[in-house]
Amino acid sequence: MALESPNQPEVLTLIAELDAYQDTLYPPEARYALDLASLMQPNVAFAVARDAQGKAVACGAVVMADGAGELKRMYVQPASRGQGVADEVLTCLEAAARAGGCSSLRLETGPYQSAALSFYARHGFTRCGPFGDYPDHPLSVFMHKAL
Repeated sequence: MALESPNQPEVLTLIAELDAYQDTLYPPEARYALDLASLMQPNVAFAVARDAQGKAVACGAVVMADGAGELKRMYVQPASRGQGVADEVLTCLEAAARAGGCSSLRLETGPYQSAALSFYARHGFTRCGPFGDYPDHPLSVFMHKAL
């Protein structure tokens, strides 16, 4: 588990898999994904988990601004789920957010991702109202956690 650039072929494949999955769940107007240029900004930490052979199997980002970090692009390939990989990604991103001066984390996800909602709740996230520029939308679930 390490902070890496998202601009790598294997990582771009993970992001494309996440987008394809999201496409099956939510209409475009209910999706708030960051593009590659946004993920490469200096206020973004991007974590990549690799398997024993060095293949990228999971990723996630934290965008840091005004003392808060927002989780984005969290994804674990299906074959690697249930092995603690998401825990490692989240731990890495929390550490990066703390190092970046963040006192809280927040996220937006969707109601059809029950495994993600359970995962975040297990890690201390609680539901909250919309933040930033997000609209209050029935296909959005907002969560936060103090660090």
